Amino acid sequence: MNFILSSNLLLNILQNGGESEGSFLISILPFVLIFVVFYFVLIRPQKKQREKHEKMVESLKPGDHVITNSGIYGTIVKIEGDKAIIRVADGVKLEFLKSSVANKVNKNSEEEEE
Repeated sequence: MNFILSSNLLLNILQNGGESEGSFLISILPFVLIFVVFYFVLIRPQKKQREKHEKMVESLKPGDHVITNSGIYGTIVKIEGDKAIIRVADGVKLEFLKSSVANKVNKNSEEEEE
């Protein structure tokens, strides 16, 4: 099927003396514009957000108050490679991947909510 379409396009170009080349470029232009819009609306912001999260994960240190992707609040006790040990209550420590930390939490705003 593809061969038939490409041979028809070649036949058109030969018959019209190359006039259909311009119409081909015009017909592909909407697809290029759609890709450009997708890039600036979806791909680029997501890339920036991922880079911001990676920078935050690299800056984690013991004593930081964090919230995980699963919604658990806690304080980082220890960092071991790609893992973080988080204290969620007195005597309760959980081990998470550092990448599962969603955000750092300001301790003052947490106290105001309670």
